[in-house]
Amino acid sequence: MLAQLDFELAAPATATHCLVLLPKQAALPENVPQRALLAAVLKRRNIKLSEFANTPVAANTADGRLMAWAMVDTTAAVFAQQTQVRKAVQLLLDEHPSKIVLEVYGESAQQLAECAVYAAWVNGAALPTHKEAPKALKKIVLCGATDESVFAALQAQAEGNVLCRTLTMLPPNELTPQDYRKRIKKLAKAQGWAHEEFDLKTLRKMGAGAFVAVAQGSSEGDAAIVHLSYRLESAEKTVSLVGKGICFDTGGHNLKPARYMQGMHEDMNGSAVCLGILLAATQQKRAVNLDCWLAIAQNHISPLAYKQSDVVTALNGTSIEVMHTDAEGRMVLADTLTLAARMLPDLLIDFATLTGSMAVALGARYSGVLGNDAARLQQAVAAGQASGERLCAFPLDEDYEPALDSKVADIKQCTLDGEADHILAARFLKRFLTDKKAEDAKATPEVPWLHIDLSASRCEGGLGIIAGDVTGFGVAWGLSMLGSV
Repeated sequence: MLAQLDFELAAPATATHCLVLLPKQAALPENVPQRALLAAVLKRRNIKLSEFANTPVAANTADGRLMAWAMVDTTAAVFAQQTQVRKAVQLLLDEHPSKIVLEVYGESAQQLAECAVYAAWVNGAALPTHKEAPKALKKIVLCGATDESVFAALQAQAEGNVLCRTLTMLPPNELTPQDYRKRIKKLAKAQGWAHEEFDLKTLRKMGAGAFVAVAQGSSEGDAAIVHLSYRLESAEKTVSLVGKGICFDTGGHNLKPARYMQGMHEDMNGSAVCLGILLAATQQKRAVNLDCWLAIAQNHISPLAYKQSDVVTALNGTSIEVMHTDAEGRMVLADTLTLAARMLPDLLIDFATLTGSMAVALGARYSGVLGNDAARLQQAVAAGQASGERLCAFPLDEDYEPALDSKVADIKQCTLDGEADHILAARFLKRFLTDKKAEDAKATPEVPWLHIDLSASRCEGGLGIIAGDVTGFGVAWGLSMLGSV
């Protein structure tokens, strides 16, 4: 549950934790709460007013209350504004109060209010822990906002981000594919989504050999592709979201060393992003039809696990030469993309923590985007700037394709040298947007498609609006992107 939001004309005199937000300006306004204390703090710390926009400050009042102040450049990039506001809000949240007061001033008061409330919601929520849990934020009092109507949609976005991060942070013994499927079914019932599952037995009969190759290594046999649908009568466009949901990734026979296996319960983050977007869009009553396809499995090592040099046939009839068992994400996505593409959505977006090479290329502060539609790529980058979840576009030219040529199958799963693997992985996935087994395969259109490689799903020390290491990157971007469909 997120904190309750109340609107007030002025901050309660008894508020124990209060943040004052101002737009960047040449002098301190006379009406700033505790102006003399703020001036003294800036003087003591030798912070010039021009530097104040980069350095939020806090101090205790004479009666022991915590006051924080921040001056924000509201003309800066959204990411920079979010970072500044998050750091300011965190000065209060570090003490784990049950209630905080946010006061906003100036011509940009509404803009500051929305950013601050969102920061408080996503960073003050209770997240999974097996230690003694700190108190969750229960109440936000906002003073100075001019439009209260926007906060319902903002709360839905925060709910989606928190859902994504909650699922991603659950330890692997608490989020097996079976557990995950139960959670999704419960969520679907609560939100009124249509719910359909393709279990392992069904997928074998369908010929989904790429997904089954990965899933067969788990003795539980609880892997599945889950399909959720949200429909609104007034909606004219349909968007399909596809998410990689590998609940734990050992690397398979190409076993990861301990250093790289640590944290691999987060390899299902792409599916959690999809669920976060779907939840928020549902609560916002977005006028777009959504299909959500989740590839839920584990990549285990066992006598039945798939091996290097195996050749398997995917759902769309493409034969695949297995080169490396730790490239399992593109295998489970292959068949899931085919199912999603068969419904011919207006836009198909897949989310996956897919390649180490994307993290090498960008680090953890951006995620990468590739796709088959130049206009959509531009929209994706613009949505990243607007949402504060930044994307960098990469090429997908055909002359990368020969690296995946196979002597024994239609395509190699990957190469062994790792060069440009984030691009080759996208070239591989692109093969599964069309169906070779269709009656007229050449006439089957390739749907507009974006692939999001989530190198920013985890960023040590926080990223943008998020203070924690697990960022929920993609939820805010996805909602922004839905606005341009």
